Amino acid sequence: MTAVNLGLPLRAPAPAVVPGAAPELAGRPAHPGLIDRFGRVARDLRVSVTEKCSLRCTYCMPAEGLPAIPRDDLLNAAEIARLVGIGVRSLGVREVRFTGGEPLMRADLAEIVGRSAAVAPGVDLSITTNGIGLDHRIQALVEAGLTRVNVSLDTVDREHFARLTRRDRLPAVLAGIRAAHDAGLTPLKLNAVMMRETLHDAPSLLAWALENGCRLRFIEQMPLDADRSWLRENMVPAEELLSVLSERFTLIEAGRDDPHAPAEEWLVDGWMLDGAPATVGIIASVTRSFCSACDRTRITAEGTVRSCLFGDDETDLRGLLRGGADDDEIAQWWRAAMWGKQAGHGMDAAGFAPPLRSMGAIGG
Repeated sequence: MTAVNLGLPLRAPAPAVVPGAAPELAGRPAHPGLIDRFGRVARDLRVSVTEKCSLRCTYCMPAEGLPAIPRDDLLNAAEIARLVGIGVRSLGVREVRFTGGEPLMRADLAEIVGRSAAVAPGVDLSITTNGIGLDHRIQALVEAGLTRVNVSLDTVDREHFARLTRRDRLPAVLAGIRAAHDAGLTPLKLNAVMMRETLHDAPSLLAWALENGCRLRFIEQMPLDADRSWLRENMVPAEELLSVLSERFTLIEAGRDDPHAPAEEWLVDGWMLDGAPATVGIIASVTRSFCSACDRTRITAEGTVRSCLFGDDETDLRGLLRGGADDDEIAQWWRAAMWGKQAGHGMDAAGFAPPLRSMGAIGG
């Protein structure tokens, strides 16, 4: 039987991060934010709140799901909000996104959002979700302070959706999208991981997004699947996707509207969205790396700082939170974690090995 890596490594050893110890900051400039050795400054915080998910997408999770994280090992709502507050007040964080797994699997998600909104007034708070159950919870989330929603949707072909996600839940996802629209969270962004088996669904998905007032972004598949089945020769590169989309749409390259944005944009000729020309984005993480402009910092569901999707180094903030450390000390350890960020994902380097955690265990 072939062993399957379920994507949950050990955190940084507990003795490495203890209240009262000094983090390694040799050579770091006196910068209050999350600067690294290459001059990048992280301002976009991603917080994973769970490893659980209601789908089993082949590019993310094994069929049986990820091993459960013991409840006491997860950050609670107050701890998450405390880290959000430290990030915003002391470290220059400007936007926060809650991810999973699937964040809607947390029964206290509205509390997480509400507590975070209270300590970070005016900061953009969003979630990345598969949309299942969003129609039942969107009102409470908006009232708590949620400002934006990104929904993962790879195809609008129900049979293909069921095959890719191992669940026949497309109607539930579409209901969640409609609910987000009705709640005023527009324009809503859709994220689609481009897979070989759904490549020819891409034009129909773009048409659906345009017709329903959504901003669609395609994402090149990265080697972050728990089954370790990713092969570069099997992935759909941006150029091939553009060729397929161009069979139905006239696309005009528009570049990035923000130098730190991961998506390159193309105008979709003849289409408008909210009074402006409609666009489609492509996040070409593999073939058009944007690591040099990365501005993200990540907190895993267990409370470790992860400076890069592809770096297995993690710094345990949960131990500090529960060990009596004050906000300044936690901020210093967070700065140290990001100071050591690697230059890039290294996919083109000889001997590249994917990270131990899969995407579902890291958070998007």
